[in-house]
Amino acid sequence: MPLVALTIGDTAGIGPEIALHALQAPALQAAVRLVVLGPERWRPSHVPLADVSRPDALSEQQGHAWLATSDHGPIQVGSVQRAAGLESLAALRAGHELASAQQVGALVTGPVSKEALRLAGEAVEGQTELLGRWCAVQRFEMLVIAGRLRTMLCTRHMPLRQALLTVTTPLVLDRILLLDESLRGFGVPTPRLAVCGWNPHAGENGLLGSEDQDILAPAIAAARARGVCVDGPVSPDSVFRLAARGEWDGVVSLWHDQAFIAAKLLDPEGGVTVLCGLPYVRVSPVHGTAMDIAGKGLADPTNLVSAVLQAAAWARPAIPAAAP
Repeated sequence: MPLVALTIGDTAGIGPEIALHALQAPALQAAVRLVVLGPERWRPSHVPLADVSRPDALSEQQGHAWLATSDHGPIQVGSVQRAAGLESLAALRAGHELASAQQVGALVTGPVSKEALRLAGEAVEGQTELLGRWCAVQRFEMLVIAGRLRTMLCTRHMPLRQALLTVTTPLVLDRILLLDESLRGFGVPTPRLAVCGWNPHAGENGLLGSEDQDILAPAIAAARARGVCVDGPVSPDSVFRLAARGEWDGVVSLWHDQAFIAAKLLDPEGGVTVLCGLPYVRVSPVHGTAMDIAGKGLADPTNLVSAVLQAAAWARPAIPAAAP
């Protein structure tokens, strides 16, 4: 069975609760071996500590295990705080190192608080940017998967006004090419792509704005010239529905909410995000830390279980660590 690392996420949110549920989920027992990364105070007594005493011990792990990372408790559950940010960073760093060394076949990341990350000293949009920096890659992006819908972002967590200024023809072209490359890597031999329109009705040939013609159309034409099968721009109010029905294998979205509103409506429990462009497989659920329900026993682990199953399906064989 594949070996997958799971970070616990922000320890003041629902990350620990859903991670504990995942350890008991019947769907995962026969599909994956989990290494959960987080403070040991969260470890259930029946889950052993991961054996790292020998270079090949982790790859030989039978069943689930727990790898303890730094503990900055006590934590006030349901409240954004520096200590929880430090704990989520420590778990994420450990997961990145295991995945980079190919000691695990894939990495699944629990939800984190961007505010807590900033309090902990990392002024970033989120885990995506941290992993890109730690992997020393310049070209990487989130791919949102919800049922048959696959949509890649052009911009991530930023004000819409800033996103409108950030989307350029070279950026859209790059995302078209990256989506095409990524889907081929995931087993789609000849991806059929679409680019989501900028304005209502994709601008109505300039009647409702010129951005679709001036910014998006040249990127689409350039991608076609490179052999990519891509349509658009396609009206934002129809492109996701049509893609979910199989019209296209992937859609390029211009900003965060174009992608995530569609994904969360289509598959609120099963949607996941995949980070394309990294040297390893990284998957995460589409939801956040849900501080408002943390610690109340209301968190639903279904989305995390879906993320783990997707990671297991794409996981690469784990390689034993080199002897010291």
